[in-house]
Amino acid sequence: MEGSSTTFILIGVIFLGFILIASMIKIVPQRTAIIVERLGKYRGTFTAGFQLLVPFFDKVRYRHTLKEQAIDVAPQICITRDNIAVEVDGILYLQVLDMVLITTDLHLSR
Repeated sequence: MEGSSTTFILIGVIFLGFILIASMIKIVPQRTAIIVERLGKYRGTFTAGFQLLVPFFDKVRYRHTLKEQAIDVAPQICITRDNIAVEVDGILYLQVLDMVLITTDLHLSR
């Protein structure tokens, strides 16, 4: 009876250790950036690859895509000086270059 309780405790400790190690490892995909905070303050930006976090202290706050995003501008009809109607259409391309500025700068959210 004594050996079975020790076995259950050992299995529980091994299971918790596995969960702890799995929570430390972050694999960041290509064209993605992750903002990490330690105890609520900015710690760093993780880019593509294998990254390690300190459990219980580090948290992933934001995930940003570094891909170019296309926004379609609705077609609009304009009238020229010589009174001819012209339809104008466009595409707006956006790409985040500084992840820290876009996530932590508060005046951009107004």
